[in-house]
Formats: sequence, structure tokens, C-alpha cells
Amino acid sequence: MIRAAVLPAVGSALEITGIVLPEPGPGQVRVRLAAAGVCHSDLSLSNGTMRVPVPAVLGHEGAGTVVSVGEGVTHVAPGDGVVLNWAPSCGSCHPCTLGEVWLCTNALAGAANVYARTEDGTELHPGLNVAAFAEETVVAANCVLPVPDGVPLTEAALLGCAVLTGWGAIHHSARVRAGETVVVFGVGGVGLATLQAARIAGAATIVAVDVSPEKEELARAAGATDYVVASDTTAKEIRALTGGHGADVAVECVGRAATIRTAWESTRRGGRTTVVGIGGKDQQVTFNALEIFHWGRTLAGCVYGNSNPAEDLPVLAEHIRAGRLDLSTLVTERITLEGIPGAFDNMLAGKGGRALVVF
Repeated sequence: MIRAAVLPAVGSALEITGIVLPEPGPGQVRVRLAAAGVCHSDLSLSNGTMRVPVPAVLGHEGAGTVVSVGEGVTHVAPGDGVVLNWAPSCGSCHPCTLGEVWLCTNALAGAANVYARTEDGTELHPGLNVAAFAEETVVAANCVLPVPDGVPLTEAALLGCAVLTGWGAIHHSARVRAGETVVVFGVGGVGLATLQAARIAGAATIVAVDVSPEKEELARAAGATDYVVASDTTAKEIRALTGGHGADVAVECVGRAATIRTAWESTRRGGRTTVVGIGGKDQQVTFNALEIFHWGRTLAGCVYGNSNPAEDLPVLAEHIRAGRLDLSTLVTERITLEGIPGAFDNMLAGKGGRALVVF
């Protein structure tokens, strides 16, 4: 019996309750969580913006220690520190054969499985495969990756989503080059990781944009050279900060139509906009045909940072060991399972960076 945050139904409040986990079967791993990040995607799953089978245990950004392994698991062993990978690639679908593992057709197939039960026998699904909002979890073997040497286990949880997403948005999607100008919309956990990634890439001017004036200190600590409080004149302010041209790259970490449109307008002619934020179907973004031709800008979606975790984690670990990437600056609150609803409220109110559930 272990404690977990259960979502009984879409739109319902989370319930902190005891659940029964089975022992790992063939090809499975049991992990004792050290920490789990509270991501906006968890909020989107709980309110129905993104669909998930319910009842479910949410949480997809986590790290912990292997308790036991099932038959056939050889890449990790009991006692190993691991990062949870919520979107494992199958290696055989069409995107995987193209090398685009972040678009794997079967990545979320495990979310439909029954992985645990409540005390009264109600079947539970693992939200986004890994069910990290729990003291322990049982996952498929391809959902765990060894924690790189020199990375603290608790902070390693952030590598499972926020950092991979922010890093990938800059290095894989936008492909930021040294000396370019970058603007990042949304200074939450992913936005803070994106700012650090832009700094590491050598961006000359890094503008952070958020609705909250209180986040300026966080943004500048992560690498922002300038800070803009979001308004109707945001695009004009960014052009003024970038020599009148607009930024080379904009990264949108909010998932709102208005913000996506502003991010696109904030880039120069020929600029690149990468959309990381996940919005609802009601968020419609419109462009006219003439402006698309005239501005020659690029607008691209970005899934999980267009990352391959197995390849990117060692690169990120080297930056962490060298002091270039500081995971601790992403965390503005350390909480227990009972604090997750409050963390959701803070996200809705635009407060803070990443809340980290520490077990």
C-alpha cells in the first residue's frame, strides 16, 4: 500500500489516498519516487484540455530509485537512480523509423493500461504512462533512464519534462545560433529551462515575457537580459529591444492563441517561432495569406522538445556538472502530495516557477 494523488474523473479534485501496486511483471520496473515536478500538462489532464483514461494517478515528471525489476530488465537494477520517461519510443512506427522518436505513434499506449488499484479494488490508469504523483510506481522498462552521474536525484526529476522540453525547443526545434536574439513567452518551469538553454546556446539578447512582474528576478537569474510584462504592446516592445527588427527566435510556453500570435509578430522577417505550450481546441490562431508571404516567418510545433531523452540526458548532465545548467533555479516551491492542488492554483494564477513534490 502506497500513497498517491488520484484523479477520480476529469474535472474532479485530486484525492490523496492509498493504492495497491502489483510487483513488476516481465519488462517492468518498480520505482520509489524521490521527487515529481508539477507540470501544466498535469493541470491540462485534470481539467480535460488533454484526454487521459480515468481514474488515474497523474504526474509525468519524476525521478527515483529502482526497488525491483521484472524478468528481462537488464539496463537498470535495484538501487539505481532513474529518470522517468513519460513518452518512450517504440522504435518501429513510421515516425520512429524516420528518427523522430518524439512523435512516436505508440508513445502513450501505456496510459490506457490498468497499473494499480484503490483499496476498494477500483482500477487505476497511469497518467501519461508513469504515474509520478505517488510514493512508488510500476512502469514499463523503456520508461526509465539511468540518472547521469553528478546529477542530484531529487532535481533529476526536472529532466523528465521541463528541462528536456526547454532545451529541445532551443537546440532541436528553433536551432538557436550564437549571437541570435531570443524571446521566451511564459516564465514557468519550462520557460525558465528555455531561458537557460538560450543562454547556453550563446544568444546575445534574451527577452522574457510574462503577465507577472514578480517573475522578473527569476527570469534574469535564468539568463534573461530583458524582461517585458505582457500587454497589447508586447510585440512593439520586443522590436524596440532588438534593433527595431524583432527577435530571431520566439518560444511560446503558454499555449494560448493570443500569445502564439504575439510570439509570431515579435520575430523579425524570416524569424522562427516554436510553440511549446499546449492549448485547447478552442484556441484558434489566424493569419492572412499576404502576411505569411510577406514576413517569411516560420511557425512550428514542438513535442517534448523534439528530444531523444537517451541522447539528450548525457548532454544535459555535462552542462549540469560544468555549472552551466542550474536545475535548482527552476524550483520555486517544494511540496508534499497534499500540496499539488495548491500548485495547480498557482499555475492558473501565473505564480512561481516549478513546484516540486519531494517524497
